[in-house]
Amino acid sequence: MALHRELLRIRSSEETIAARYKDQEMRTPTHLGTGQEAVAVGVCQALRLDDVVFSHHRCHNHFLAKGGSVFQLASELYGRATGCSGGRGGSVHLTDRERGVVFTSAILGEASAVATGAALSFQMDGGDRVAVTFFGEGSMDEGAIYECLNYAAIKRLPVLYVCENNLYATETRLDVRQAPGSDLCERARSFRLTAERIDGNDIVAVLEASQRAVDQLRRGEGPVFLECMTYRWREHVGPYFDHELDRTYRSQQEVEEWIERCPIKRSGERLVQQGLATRAELDVWAEAIQAEVTTAFDQARQAPWPEVSTLFDFV
Repeated sequence: MALHRELLRIRSSEETIAARYKDQEMRTPTHLGTGQEAVAVGVCQALRLDDVVFSHHRCHNHFLAKGGSVFQLASELYGRATGCSGGRGGSVHLTDRERGVVFTSAILGEASAVATGAALSFQMDGGDRVAVTFFGEGSMDEGAIYECLNYAAIKRLPVLYVCENNLYATETRLDVRQAPGSDLCERARSFRLTAERIDGNDIVAVLEASQRAVDQLRRGEGPVFLECMTYRWREHVGPYFDHELDRTYRSQQEVEEWIERCPIKRSGERLVQQGLATRAELDVWAEAIQAEVTTAFDQARQAPWPEVSTLFDFV
């Protein structure tokens, strides 16, 4: 039930961003993760507060799943001083050190490199903290990823590599970018990592795989690679669906087929089947969470702007 509520919180936040972004008051490019929520929630649920995550340009889900505030996220998008990065980072550069969100970056492979370094520092400290890096399968076309996998395997670092395979890098299909028969898990295994492909739209499957991975990392048994098969519903960057803008790199039918595999729909059906909730109760939860999200966004929109005198701070 807690997992389902968290899925709802993140979905409501992303849908609210999509609706309000069209008002042109959020002056930051925004990459929405609608449809991919189960990966973030399932992985972060397996972590402790002192574990850290590093993410990519589609980072809202991970920020919220690790405990980030909807108000601080909304404030950041509106450029307000109350934003999680002081209004300076926008959609792509989120941070919440107290909850273990160290940084997010649009540079493919960068977050994985820094997460690998963080894992090295944890190992040197002698504790059992874990570093997690989220990235899309497009990052698997970057050399930095393979340097990280190799180094982490050699040093047996406590780092979890989470590949959100949504089949497209911007607007380029996976089968155009990789040779026939390519297998991302096999690539990871070639560096002697534990690797597993899972249904990234099944919250329970993601949670169970993440728990196994984190347990292995805390025991010092080396890094883990999870390939989570999922799908983004909206355009690469922006609030629209591709068919609304007449984009043709993927069909509306393909998107609708994946929408039928919605992680929230599947989670709700599981709760009903197990007798943990009724459909009416699910609707009540959704309405209550949407009301909380709406309030947070309204408050963020009224929050103060950064002072001009602080313009050069942190530069």
